[in-house]
Amino acid sequence: MTVSTTTRTPTGAQDCEERLPPARLAYDATTWKEVAYLLLNLPVGLAGFLYVAVWLAMGAALSVTVVGLPLLAVGLSGTRLLGRAERARARWLLGVRIEEPSLPPRQLRRPGFFGWLWPALKDPVAWRTALYGFTRLPWALLTFAIVAVSFFVAWPVLGHIARGLAYVDRATVRGLLSPSSELERRIAELEEDRGVVVDTAAADLRRIERDLHDGAQARLVALAMGLGLAKEKLLKDPEAAAAMVDEAHGEVKLALQELRDLARGIHPAILTDRGLGPALSSVAGRCTVPVRVQVDLAERPAPAVEGIAYFTVSELLQNVSKHSGASTATVEVARSRHRLTLRVTDDGRGGARTGGGSGLAGLAERLRSVDGRFAVDSPPGGPTVITAEVPWRDRTAPRPGPA
Repeated sequence: MTVSTTTRTPTGAQDCEERLPPARLAYDATTWKEVAYLLLNLPVGLAGFLYVAVWLAMGAALSVTVVGLPLLAVGLSGTRLLGRAERARARWLLGVRIEEPSLPPRQLRRPGFFGWLWPALKDPVAWRTALYGFTRLPWALLTFAIVAVSFFVAWPVLGHIARGLAYVDRATVRGLLSPSSELERRIAELEEDRGVVVDTAAADLRRIERDLHDGAQARLVALAMGLGLAKEKLLKDPEAAAAMVDEAHGEVKLALQELRDLARGIHPAILTDRGLGPALSSVAGRCTVPVRVQVDLAERPAPAVEGIAYFTVSELLQNVSKHSGASTATVEVARSRHRLTLRVTDDGRGGARTGGGSGLAGLAERLRSVDGRFAVDSPPGGPTVITAEVPWRDRTAPRPGPA
């Protein structure tokens, strides 16, 4: 006979144990990052103050000699590194994301020693960073002392104290270490856009090389081999040679068609000869969806602007053919003051987006690289309206050649 014994626990005590939260620190990760930033203010502020004070004192004292001004210029270049490190520290610990200022003047300087010296001495970014390093030491001492003391005597409110002090640091970093003017921000944007243009051009060159190698070049090699065999059979078997020549003639036609398609992909002849309206009508004729083209331009823009507009509409119409499920589409082109506006509308299923690495995202990025704009309005169920704008530039008349 087995006797079971059960130990009963009071219901209230059991519920209390089940409701206990897991053990954790009192403050979250953000608060601890702010505390770490404030404690690091002292060593970082001391190092920055010593660097700026020693460099500035030596440069000012030696400014009457030939080494004074170059020493100031080199010291200013070093302050840019200090600013970069402080922006990185604020990004990691405070979550403050600040755009990097434009390239140092030495990368845009004129040839010669003085062409480097004068832009370096009047670099506003470097001087603001020097001011930041010179004036931070008192604040660094104050924040270090407050946080260190609060660890022992004001632990319950340490998070609030750290948050308030960190707000001051965030404002200081934004005020002194961010790009100083709209011009600098614009330079930084153009530098980034230049990289996009270079990458796009390299991708286009690789595409052209691949199309030539895998298409027309391979077909021409096969044509040369076929003509060589036909030459050998010309006297021995004229009928077989004639058949091979006829086959080679067909290969020539296909190779010419591939070369025409490749040339149209680089820059269509109809765009150069007749302008944007006929060129877009030709693109619309190859679309699998009926497309109505309306071009309202009193004059032709610059060739580069025409090319951008042509390939933008061409890519959008390819998307309409492949993904929209539309029955009709419309292309509208007009000039709006200093910009050329392109609008492609279709009655498809909608849902087009520029995110997720889609073709529209790449197209929007390429337009932004030439100071253009790109907007997509595509609710689920349609219709889809895509608007693109590029800066207008007048078409310059060709210069007369030498007599």
